[in-house]
Amino acid sequence: MLQRLLALFAFVLLFPALGFAQENKISGRIVDQKTKEPIPFASIGLKEEQSGALTNEYGFFQMPMPEKNAQDSLVVLALGYFRKAILIKKGTNVQDLIIEVPKRVIELSEVKVQGGKIKDLSLGSKGSTPGEGMIQGLPGQQYAFFVKNDKGKKLGNVRSVSFYIGENGFPREPFRVRLYKADGNYNSPNTDILTDNVVVSAPKGGEWYTIDLTQYNVPAPEEGFFVAMEWIVSGDKFYTTNFMETYTPYGQIMRPTFEFKESRTWTYSIGKGWSLITLANNGMRYNAMIKAEVDMIKD
Repeated sequence: MLQRLLALFAFVLLFPALGFAQENKISGRIVDQKTKEPIPFASIGLKEEQSGALTNEYGFFQMPMPEKNAQDSLVVLALGYFRKAILIKKGTNVQDLIIEVPKRVIELSEVKVQGGKIKDLSLGSKGSTPGEGMIQGLPGQQYAFFVKNDKGKKLGNVRSVSFYIGENGFPREPFRVRLYKADGNYNSPNTDILTDNVVVSAPKGGEWYTIDLTQYNVPAPEEGFFVAMEWIVSGDKFYTTNFMETYTPYGQIMRPTFEFKESRTWTYSIGKGWSLITLANNGMRYNAMIKAEVDMIKD
């Protein structure tokens, strides 16, 4: 009896909103199809509604029912998993759903160098002083900067990525690191090349923050790749895009750079996808201040 009460108490602590969900809410948990373990920070979006939510670190989510149509597709996008879609109809029970998502197995092997030497190559922002402005996102939103292999060097694995974290906001809040190939529409971010869930937190703001990725053995695409910051939610908090107008932004703030003549930064929002940022100042484009260190193979 005591164990049942403790389990119930833990469930209420982790997911207090679901126990009192209203009929116009969709609520549930996203889990691994095989292990049944929760999937944190997965994006859930209604296809026609262009609205969505982000699971918390325990895999729980809550969001409003569709309003435009009698039915809609609820699409789940989770790092390292196949896309999953289920049909949602008004008037049906869509509370306390358990959505099982199949894992995408990707074998990543370390680049082997034969007859050559490995040196460090820096890609992306070269600056130490940020430009004017702030880059802040809502949970589930991403800013991705393309670290281009401008000189066509032969690349090995990704060593590290760095973000210039602003001194304002809450610099020590966690965020997730994402790496993408530029294989989407109009060379936008698309395929994940870092399939591990790398959630980090900067010790302070007003400086570069570097994350070591050598343990993940991620080969760098020859043309370059996108490095992205993804804002997440921690603890038992929830986020849905329908609250965007009244939501108070929190978390770390990135700073921009104006050292490039081309737009290399894309932004992602749940339910809306990727879009290119084309702001400019005196002919120089507004980009997120991000860089990467990769292995350069010399013959």
